[in-house]
Amino acid sequence: MTDPVSRTILLLDIEKYSDRDDIEQAYLRRMLYDVADRTLERAGIDERLRLRADRGDSVMELIDANASVTALLRALLTEVPTQLHAVNRMASSSAQIRLRGVVATGYVAVDEHDGWVGSDLNHACRLLDAQLLRTALRGRRDDFALCVSESVHTGIVRHGHAGIPAEDFHPVTVDSKNGPLRAWLHGPVPGAGDDHSEKGGTSVPGASSGERPAPRRDQPGAQAPGSQAPEAHAARPSAPPAGAVFHFDGGAPTFGGSLVGGDQHGVSGGQVTGDVHLGGSGGESA
Repeated sequence: MTDPVSRTILLLDIEKYSDRDDIEQAYLRRMLYDVADRTLERAGIDERLRLRADRGDSVMELIDANASVTALLRALLTEVPTQLHAVNRMASSSAQIRLRGVVATGYVAVDEHDGWVGSDLNHACRLLDAQLLRTALRGRRDDFALCVSESVHTGIVRHGHAGIPAEDFHPVTVDSKNGPLRAWLHGPVPGAGDDHSEKGGTSVPGASSGERPAPRRDQPGAQAPGSQAPEAHAARPSAPPAGAVFHFDGGAPTFGGSLVGGDQHGVSGGQVTGDVHLGGSGGESA
């Protein structure tokens, strides 16, 4: 086995590859290789600076540490979506190609069987296979979802180089059998709202929970704790009828020298002046 050497690691994987038949898979593999080659050429990385491993539905590139990671990221963010759009607009629905990508750095050795060995490579593969990245791709219109390792973000992305907007990368943590892996996802984190934290599984403030908030005490209709709500169907006093109404509970009331007594009948309108006697059978009125 060779000594571990510092490399840039590029991984690209085809979405839903196993759902296709043999003819479609062969076509998708050709498209994958074509996209990878064009992107690396655009970044100025020729074949002398890289090693390639074929994994069926994915391609793995070990790139010389002297090659520009900045140029690689810029090419991935611009060239890959452009190529995928050009391919997919002419392809049938069963031949559409969508890709997940990972860029990482680390030390990798090559064994006597041309196998690649290194924990940094293992971590990159875990990021590529993470459910979070798969979910992110399903929500993308440009057919490409990219994730970079913490070291790539620290060394390149966070500095805001031209063509690599740092604000478009968001921190995520994915689960793996090697433990939690921190990385940076390009584009929105699925399900995270504005809180771009771990796994994308944060609750959204204000989401309906089926409960209504209690009114504040200073709001109309608010109740103090411990008090009971009034009956929902409690009898309400009827509205008073139009016009003046007098209630007599016995006796003979008088108004300005006028006497009211006996069985009374209301006056339906007009103005009454002078001494008026109401009541009895022989009362007079003026």
